Amino acid sequence: MRRFPLFLTLKDRHALVVGGTEAAARKTELLLSAGARVTLIADKVVGEIAQFIADGAVTWIGRDFDDGMLDGMSLVIVATEDEAVPARVSHAARQRCLPVNVVDRPALSSFIMPAIVDRAPITIAISTDGAAPALARRLRAEIERALPATVGRLARFAEIFREQVRRTLDEPRARRRFWDRVFEGRIADMALAGDEFGARRELIRQLDAARSQDRSAAFREQGMVYLVGAGPGDPDLLTIKAHRLLQSADVVVYDRLVSAEILAMVRRDAARIYVGKRRGQHCLPQTEINDLLVAEARAGKNVVRLKGGDPFVFGRGGEEMQALMSAGIAVEIVPGVTAALGCAAGTGIPLTHRDHAQACVFVTGHLKDGTVDLDWPMLARPRQTVVIYMGAGSLPVIASRMIEHGLAPSTPVVVIANGTTSRERRVVGTLATIDRLVSGVRLDGPTLCMIGEVVSLASVRDQDFGFVSGMGL
Repeated sequence: MRRFPLFLTLKDRHALVVGGTEAAARKTELLLSAGARVTLIADKVVGEIAQFIADGAVTWIGRDFDDGMLDGMSLVIVATEDEAVPARVSHAARQRCLPVNVVDRPALSSFIMPAIVDRAPITIAISTDGAAPALARRLRAEIERALPATVGRLARFAEIFREQVRRTLDEPRARRRFWDRVFEGRIADMALAGDEFGARRELIRQLDAARSQDRSAAFREQGMVYLVGAGPGDPDLLTIKAHRLLQSADVVVYDRLVSAEILAMVRRDAARIYVGKRRGQHCLPQTEINDLLVAEARAGKNVVRLKGGDPFVFGRGGEEMQALMSAGIAVEIVPGVTAALGCAAGTGIPLTHRDHAQACVFVTGHLKDGTVDLDWPMLARPRQTVVIYMGAGSLPVIASRMIEHGLAPSTPVVVIANGTTSRERRVVGTLATIDRLVSGVRLDGPTLCMIGEVVSLASVRDQDFGFVSGMGL
């Protein structure tokens, strides 16, 4: 985050606009809608600003800028075609620590004017830090289409009861859960539909029910654990349900395969507990992770156990589910896109194909006892795709055993590191060459190995569409 987002109170505050251009007119209209008292400096003005002046909404000073015009101002916007003015106004405003924006000149601006979605009292601001204003406008259009036009009505409705709910439910977690029920249930539906009387009646009924509950029993209320798949790394592959749970969790317990971009989606005030594991290195043993999940749920918290990929595909989610159920903790499984599916899609490798593979096998290259004693005859069958998780360290053994059990040395192989992310690297080779190729490249992060004739299709896709592999054949 290169700029800190803020919403300024400008009602009855003075703002200065320098310039009489169309851009100045748009900025002036926004300032007026926020209740600012706008002073305009321009030798000539366009029609819309002229109307603002005629209506008495804007004070017009038709002369050159001087530093004294900044007296009493809370904010400055420069939208003039006079090249000599912007730098001078920006420097003077910064000297006084006044926020200043020079249209289309981010280097001269101390703040950026965002694209705005206005659903008063809800305001959503989108900024690209001045890099791509057109993209910000497109994102605004997408949000406007997705957001109900009446959502502001729901915010105003909640504002009426905010203080009453605070007095009734003095425990913050209880208040948050109450409001979650309000916004996700029929109260919100009634408010959005305009039935404010019905919504008020239902909210008061639910608040009375909360008040009548025994407070000590409420504090002993047991929480729930969600075993959530975070996907292979690309935040766009996170499921909608997973995103919703990250926004409502009290505690998020996560491992090293969860990307920083996905962690950024966690609710700001949720506790985050790292229990990362890699081969031979455990930040927290599995039994202690299980105990942690049980303890947090028994404390009345809703816990998200966030796991890379899918929790039930080599993620030890089954062990955690059993431990929670044995302790009497409610648990829900939220599947994620497992690495094999994400990496295959990202590299253009069809895991099954009528001409190349009629079966697909997922296997771990790192067994519980530390060996790589796999079912080699089964894995070496022809016309199938073998996907090996956590197999980078065992690659020499895997390749040699597959050849020993009948697969041709020329069988295509790809090793993918940090699949689906901007850090993705691929090494493409054969069973005979892949170990040598991988040893010559530094691959950091989680890796996945795919073996089978379908891998040859990835190279075709790279050539046809300009995708670049970490290494070639």
